[in-house]
Amino acid sequence: MSKKNHDSDVAFIKALAELLQENDLTELEVMREYGEDDSLNVRVSRQKHITMAAAAPALAAPAAAPAAAPVAAAPVAVEMPEDPASHPGAVTSPMVGTVYMQAEPGTPAFISVGTQVSEGDTLLIVEAMKTMNHIPAPRAGTVKRIMVDDGAAVEFGAPLIILE
Repeated sequence: MSKKNHDSDVAFIKALAELLQENDLTELEVMREYGEDDSLNVRVSRQKHITMAAAAPALAAPAAAPAAAPVAAAPVAVEMPEDPASHPGAVTSPMVGTVYMQAEPGTPAFISVGTQVSEGDTLLIVEAMKTMNHIPAPRAGTVKRIMVDDGAAVEFGAPLIILE
């Protein structure tokens, strides 16, 4: 394989890694055909270990696996950014559902960046199976970052906010 193909393959693999992170996927596999006897097989994966606890942080960070490459090319390791769910102040979703930032449309949001909250204050609502589940603050602190948009779908263990 030529140097030109190798450089474009590295850029392609990096783009796949970004796609994996942006869409919260755990694995992505692609085969790229260059010609009859020239192809690139790429598998990019990561592992997510999420520990649910009211006041304890999730301890594991995602790991990036090296991409599988054809015999003619060397494997390329892809470095993934740190998972927000591993942040010590992360409040994660206890269920799959839809996030709502306010109690009713047209009312003020429960929180915004910089809001001071007390333990037990409602941070947001996750609707699951037509039930509105208020997500309480696990401890007192300041909202540093909101990781979800109003009306967005969330998965179990997905980071919702960063509370410090």
